[in-house]
Amino acid sequence: MKYTEREVVSAVTIRDGAEGDLDKIAALYDEARKSMRALGIDQWQQGTPNRDTAAADMKNGILRVLTENGVILAAAAVYVGHEPTYDVIYGGGWALCEPRYGIIHRIAVAPDLRRRGAASAIMDYCAEISLAAKVRSLRCDTHYGNTPMRRTLEKNGYVLRGTILLADGAERAAYEKIL
Repeated sequence: MKYTEREVVSAVTIRDGAEGDLDKIAALYDEARKSMRALGIDQWQQGTPNRDTAAADMKNGILRVLTENGVILAAAAVYVGHEPTYDVIYGGGWALCEPRYGIIHRIAVAPDLRRRGAASAIMDYCAEISLAAKVRSLRCDTHYGNTPMRRTLEKNGYVLRGTILLADGAERAAYEKIL
């Protein structure tokens, strides 16, 4: 079998975000903000997430980056825990009502790598850490108009469960995946 150079040397990993990653992650957030603006949705248009958000996620131990050969391709907040905005869900309900679950927030992928599996890899990582923590439910939310993220969630086995409200009252489509 003949291997291409990429197959031989490519090393895709997910690791904890570090101080030196913050500027690159902020740039990923800026690019994602532009994409959402182009879709005509207001998600992330008030300036967050940003570098400070990534720094807070890093401090809280939930910032993850997907890299290939050391280059950051995507970032997200990924953890097992509890999200207060998920306590009340409208127009549906969670399949599993457990106090802890896997959570993914703030996925941002480099523009030239979208639709190539980076977000799915982060979702797979969330499933792995959730199973290791003996948690079977994964939750994520997004703007109803964010059709690329909604398609990605559904492609990865997430099911729309209803609507949650953010702290500022904004509605979000609430998704769950049972492992």
